[in-house]
Amino acid sequence: MDLDLRKLRYFVAVAEHRHFGRAAQALFIAQPVLSRQVRAFEQELGCPLFMRTTRSVELTPAGKALYDEASRITAVVDVALRRVHEAQQGEQRLVVAFSPGLHVSDAIREFTASRPGVEIDVLRLSWWERDAPLRDGRAHVGYLRRPFDDSGLRTVPIGHETKVACLPVTHPLAGRRTLTSADLDGEPILDGRARRMPSLEEKFELIASGQAIALVPVSISRSYSRPGLVYVTVTDALPVETCLAVPESSCAGLAPDFLDIATATLRRQAGGSEAEEKPGSSSRAPVPSTG
Repeated sequence: MDLDLRKLRYFVAVAEHRHFGRAAQALFIAQPVLSRQVRAFEQELGCPLFMRTTRSVELTPAGKALYDEASRITAVVDVALRRVHEAQQGEQRLVVAFSPGLHVSDAIREFTASRPGVEIDVLRLSWWERDAPLRDGRAHVGYLRRPFDDSGLRTVPIGHETKVACLPVTHPLAGRRTLTSADLDGEPILDGRARRMPSLEEKFELIASGQAIALVPVSISRSYSRPGLVYVTVTDALPVETCLAVPESSCAGLAPDFLDIATATLRRQAGGSEAEEKPGSSSRAPVPSTG
Protein backbone atom coordinates (compact mmCIF):
# COMPACT_ATOMS: atom_id res chain seq x y z
CA MET A 1 0.00 0.00 0.00
CA ASP A 2 1.05 3.62 -0.50
CA LEU A 3 1.41 5.62 2.70
CA ASP A 4 -0.82 8.69 2.82
CA LEU A 5 1.37 11.38 4.40
CA ARG A 6 -1.58 13.66 5.11
CA LYS A 7 -3.30 10.95 7.13
CA LEU A 8 0.00 10.12 8.83
CA ARG A 9 0.30 13.73 9.98
CA TYR A 10 -3.28 13.60 11.26
CA PHE A 11 -2.41 10.44 13.19
CA VAL A 12 0.66 12.10 14.72
CA ALA A 13 -1.39 15.11 15.85
CA VAL A 14 -3.90 12.90 17.66
CA ALA A 15 -1.11 10.79 19.16
CA GLU A 16 0.62 13.88 20.53
CA HIS A 17 -2.50 15.62 21.84
CA ARG A 18 -4.26 12.42 22.99
CA HIS A 19 -7.46 14.22 22.07
CA PHE A 20 -9.26 14.54 18.74
CA GLY A 21 -10.68 17.99 19.50
CA ARG A 22 -7.31 19.54 20.42
CA ALA A 23 -5.61 17.81 17.49
CA ALA A 24 -8.24 19.16 15.10
CA GLN A 25 -7.68 22.69 16.43
CA ALA A 26 -3.92 22.35 15.95
CA LEU A 27 -4.48 21.14 12.38
CA PHE A 28 -7.11 23.83 11.64
CA ILE A 29 -9.67 21.26 10.50
CA ALA A 30 -13.05 20.16 11.84
CA GLN A 31 -13.03 17.34 14.40
CA PRO A 32 -15.45 15.09 12.42
CA VAL A 33 -13.16 15.38 9.39
CA LEU A 34 -10.16 14.38 11.49
CA SER A 35 -12.02 11.42 13.01
CA ARG A 36 -13.06 10.16 9.56
CA GLN A 37 -9.54 10.49 8.20
CA VAL A 38 -7.99 8.61 11.12
CA ARG A 39 -10.57 5.81 10.84
CA ALA A 40 -9.90 5.57 7.11
CA PHE A 41 -6.17 5.38 7.88
CA GLU A 42 -6.80 2.53 10.34
CA GLN A 43 -8.84 0.68 7.72
CA GLU A 44 -6.08 1.10 5.15
CA LEU A 45 -3.49 -0.25 7.60
CA GLY A 46 -5.80 -3.04 8.74
CA CYS A 47 -5.35 -2.40 12.46
CA PRO A 48 -6.61 0.00 15.16
CA LEU A 49 -4.19 2.75 16.13
CA PHE A 50 -6.10 4.21 19.07
CA MET A 51 -8.12 2.94 22.02
CA ARG A 52 -10.98 5.41 22.34
CA THR A 53 -13.11 6.04 25.40
CA THR A 54 -15.38 8.92 26.31
CA ARG A 55 -12.57 10.46 28.36
CA SER A 56 -9.31 9.53 26.70
CA VAL A 57 -7.51 8.47 23.55
CA GLU A 58 -4.59 6.08 23.96
CA LEU A 59 -2.30 4.42 21.46
CA THR A 60 -2.63 0.71 20.77
CA PRO A 61 0.60 -1.35 20.47
CA ALA A 62 0.35 -0.89 16.70
CA GLY A 63 -0.19 2.84 17.20
CA LYS A 64 2.86 3.10 19.42
CA ALA A 65 4.98 1.32 16.81
CA LEU A 66 3.74 3.64 14.07
CA TYR A 67 4.24 6.75 16.21
CA ASP A 68 7.87 5.79 16.86
CA GLU A 69 8.43 5.73 13.09
CA ALA A 70 6.13 8.56 12.08
CA SER A 71 8.28 11.46 13.25
CA ARG A 72 11.24 10.05 11.34
CA ILE A 73 9.17 9.56 8.19
CA THR A 74 7.67 13.05 8.22
CA ALA A 75 11.07 14.57 9.06
CA VAL A 76 12.67 12.87 6.05
CA VAL A 77 9.92 14.18 3.76
CA ASP A 78 10.16 17.71 5.18
CA VAL A 79 13.94 17.74 4.78
CA ALA A 80 13.73 16.47 1.20
CA LEU A 81 11.23 19.17 0.24
CA ARG A 82 13.30 21.88 1.94
CA ARG A 83 16.46 20.80 0.13
CA VAL A 84 14.64 20.85 -3.20
CA HIS A 85 13.62 24.45 -2.56
CA GLU A 86 17.12 25.39 -1.38
CA ALA A 87 18.66 23.89 -4.51
CA GLN A 88 16.20 25.80 -6.67
CA GLN A 89 17.07 29.07 -4.93
CA GLY A 90 20.81 28.39 -4.79
CA GLU A 91 20.96 28.59 -1.00
CA GLN A 92 23.80 27.14 1.09
CA ARG A 93 22.65 25.84 4.44
CA LEU A 94 24.17 23.71 7.19
CA VAL A 95 22.32 22.22 10.17
CA VAL A 96 24.41 21.39 13.24
CA ALA A 97 22.84 19.11 15.86
CA PHE A 98 24.11 19.05 19.44
CA SER A 99 23.44 17.04 22.57
CA PRO A 100 22.06 18.94 25.59
CA GLY A 101 24.81 20.75 27.49
CA LEU A 102 27.30 20.71 24.61
CA HIS A 103 28.05 24.04 22.95
CA VAL A 104 28.81 24.54 19.25
CA SER A 105 28.72 28.34 19.09
CA ASP A 106 32.51 28.77 19.00
CA ALA A 107 32.81 26.31 16.11
CA ILE A 108 29.99 28.00 14.21
CA ARG A 109 31.61 31.39 14.74
CA GLU A 110 34.93 30.12 13.33
CA PHE A 111 33.20 28.51 10.38
CA THR A 112 31.08 31.50 9.42
CA ALA A 113 34.18 33.71 9.52
CA SER A 114 35.55 31.72 6.59
CA ARG A 115 32.20 30.94 4.91
CA PRO A 116 30.04 34.03 5.53
CA GLY A 117 27.52 33.12 2.83
CA VAL A 118 26.40 29.90 4.52
CA GLU A 119 23.21 29.90 6.58
CA ILE A 120 23.67 27.93 9.82
CA ASP A 121 20.85 26.36 11.79
CA VAL A 122 21.17 24.42 15.04
CA LEU A 123 19.13 21.50 16.34
CA ARG A 124 19.10 20.49 20.00
CA LEU A 125 18.87 16.73 20.24
CA SER A 126 16.44 14.92 22.50
CA TRP A 127 17.82 12.34 24.91
CA TRP A 128 16.54 9.44 22.83
CA GLU A 129 17.45 10.70 19.36
CA ARG A 130 21.23 10.95 19.42
CA ASP A 131 22.28 10.02 15.87
CA ALA A 132 18.78 9.88 14.28
CA PRO A 133 18.83 13.40 12.72
CA LEU A 134 22.08 12.57 10.91
CA ARG A 135 20.41 9.56 9.36
CA ASP A 136 17.07 11.09 8.40
CA GLY A 137 18.61 14.26 6.98
CA ARG A 138 17.52 16.80 9.59
CA ALA A 139 21.16 17.58 10.44
CA HIS A 140 24.42 17.55 8.48
CA VAL A 141 26.79 17.44 11.47
CA GLY A 142 26.32 16.31 15.06
CA TYR A 143 28.18 17.10 18.28
CA LEU A 144 27.24 14.04 20.30
CA ARG A 145 27.97 11.96 23.37
CA ARG A 146 28.42 8.26 23.23
CA PRO A 147 26.87 5.76 23.22
CA PHE A 148 25.10 5.94 19.88
CA ASP A 149 24.98 3.84 16.73
CA ASP A 150 27.96 5.01 14.68
CA SER A 151 27.45 2.62 11.76
CA GLY A 152 27.50 4.61 8.54
CA LEU A 153 28.90 7.65 10.33
CA ARG A 154 32.34 9.20 10.35
CA THR A 155 33.18 10.12 13.93
CA VAL A 156 35.95 12.33 15.30
CA PRO A 157 36.74 12.19 19.06
CA ILE A 158 36.63 15.54 20.86
CA GLY A 159 37.01 14.89 24.58
CA HIS A 160 35.59 13.24 27.69
CA GLU A 161 33.15 14.33 30.39
CA THR A 162 32.81 13.12 33.95
CA LYS A 163 29.40 12.16 35.30
CA VAL A 164 27.61 13.69 38.24
CA ALA A 165 24.55 12.60 40.19
CA CYS A 166 21.58 14.94 39.91
CA LEU A 167 19.68 14.83 43.22
CA PRO A 168 16.82 16.74 44.83
CA VAL A 169 18.07 19.04 47.59
CA THR A 170 16.02 17.01 50.08
CA HIS A 171 17.85 13.77 49.27
CA PRO A 172 19.94 12.25 52.12
CA LEU A 173 23.02 12.21 49.85
CA ALA A 174 22.63 15.81 48.69
CA GLY A 175 25.10 17.14 51.26
CA ARG A 176 27.95 14.81 50.27
CA ARG A 177 30.99 16.23 48.46
CA THR A 178 31.46 13.08 46.37
CA LEU A 179 29.66 9.79 45.77
CA THR A 180 30.48 6.36 44.42
CA SER A 181 28.28 4.06 42.37
CA ALA A 182 27.79 1.92 45.46
CA ASP A 183 26.22 4.89 47.26
CA LEU A 184 23.51 4.95 44.59
CA ASP A 185 22.59 1.26 44.76
CA GLY A 186 18.84 0.88 45.07
CA GLU A 187 18.12 4.45 44.01
CA PRO A 188 15.49 4.93 41.26
CA ILE A 189 17.51 6.30 38.33
CA LEU A 190 15.90 7.97 35.34
CA ASP A 191 17.02 6.54 32.00
CA GLY A 192 16.26 8.78 29.03
CA ARG A 193 16.23 5.82 26.64
CA ALA A 194 13.71 3.84 28.72
CA ARG A 195 11.50 6.74 29.75
CA ARG A 196 11.13 9.44 27.14
CA MET A 197 10.37 12.97 28.26
CA PRO A 198 9.89 15.88 25.87
CA SER A 199 12.40 18.13 27.62
CA LEU A 200 15.14 18.32 30.22
CA GLU A 201 12.95 20.69 32.17
CA GLU A 202 10.39 17.95 32.68
CA LYS A 203 13.09 15.49 33.66
CA PHE A 204 14.57 17.86 36.24
CA GLU A 205 11.12 18.73 37.56
CA LEU A 206 10.56 15.04 38.26
CA ILE A 207 13.93 14.78 40.02
CA ALA A 208 13.36 17.93 42.09
CA SER A 209 10.06 16.50 43.28
CA GLY A 210 11.89 13.51 44.74
CA GLN A 211 10.63 10.89 42.30
CA ALA A 212 14.08 9.74 41.10
CA ILE A 213 17.69 10.76 40.50
CA ALA A 214 19.80 10.83 37.34
CA LEU A 215 23.41 10.47 36.26
CA VAL A 216 24.29 13.25 33.83
CA PRO A 217 27.45 14.58 32.15
CA VAL A 218 29.07 17.48 33.96
CA SER A 219 28.25 19.92 31.14
CA ILE A 220 24.55 19.31 31.84
CA SER A 221 25.06 20.47 35.43
CA ARG A 222 26.69 23.67 34.17
CA SER A 223 24.03 24.43 31.60
CA TYR A 224 20.94 23.47 33.59
CA SER A 225 21.35 24.80 37.11
CA ARG A 226 18.03 25.35 38.84
CA PRO A 227 16.56 25.62 42.35
CA GLY A 228 15.79 22.34 44.05
CA LEU A 229 18.64 20.33 42.51
CA VAL A 230 22.15 19.34 43.60
CA TYR A 231 24.89 17.87 41.41
CA VAL A 232 27.49 15.65 43.10
CA THR A 233 30.50 14.05 41.38
CA VAL A 234 30.41 10.26 41.14
CA THR A 235 34.09 9.40 41.45
CA ASP A 236 34.02 5.92 39.89
CA ALA A 237 31.58 6.62 37.05
CA LEU A 238 33.02 5.97 33.61
CA PRO A 239 33.64 9.19 31.63
CA VAL A 240 31.50 9.95 28.59
CA GLU A 241 33.20 10.50 25.23
CA THR A 242 32.12 13.45 23.10
CA CYS A 243 32.63 13.46 19.36
CA LEU A 244 31.66 15.05 16.08
CA ALA A 245 29.80 12.89 13.58
CA VAL A 246 28.79 13.20 9.95
CA PRO A 247 27.29 10.63 7.57
CA GLU A 248 29.96 8.74 5.64
CA SER A 249 28.17 9.83 2.47
CA SER A 250 29.08 13.47 3.27
CA CYS A 251 32.44 13.37 1.52
CA ALA A 252 31.96 16.72 -0.19
CA GLY A 253 30.20 20.00 0.48
CA LEU A 254 29.86 22.02 3.66
CA ALA A 255 29.87 19.25 6.26
CA PRO A 256 33.53 18.17 5.82
CA ASP A 257 34.67 21.81 5.91
CA PHE A 258 32.74 22.42 9.11
CA LEU A 259 34.10 19.18 10.59
CA ASP A 260 37.71 20.30 10.10
CA ILE A 261 37.17 23.68 11.74
CA ALA A 262 34.93 22.35 14.52
CA THR A 263 37.37 19.58 15.45
CA ALA A 264 40.15 22.02 16.27
CA THR A 265 37.84 24.53 17.95
CA LEU A 266 35.91 22.06 20.10
CA ARG A 267 39.02 20.15 21.15
CA ARG A 268 40.47 23.38 22.51
CA GLN A 269 37.17 24.07 24.24
CA ALA A 270 36.96 20.56 25.71
CA GLY A 271 40.57 20.70 26.89
CA GLY A 272 39.95 23.96 28.70
CA SER A 273 36.80 22.62 30.32
CA GLU A 274 38.55 19.49 31.57
CA ALA A 275 41.37 21.57 33.03
CA GLU A 276 38.84 23.64 34.96
CA GLU A 277 37.10 20.60 36.46
CA LYS A 278 37.88 19.94 40.10
CA PRO A 279 37.27 16.34 41.13
CA GLY A 280 35.46 15.81 44.40
CA SER A 281 33.18 18.82 44.17
CA SER A 282 29.45 19.25 44.32
CA SER A 283 27.31 21.92 42.77
CA ARG A 284 24.19 23.08 44.53
CA ALA A 285 21.64 25.09 42.61
CA PRO A 286 20.34 28.05 44.65
CA VAL A 287 17.41 27.28 46.89
CA PRO A 288 14.68 29.91 46.88
CA SER A 289 13.93 31.68 50.13
CA THR A 290 10.86 30.44 51.99
CA GLY A 291 10.58 33.56 54.08
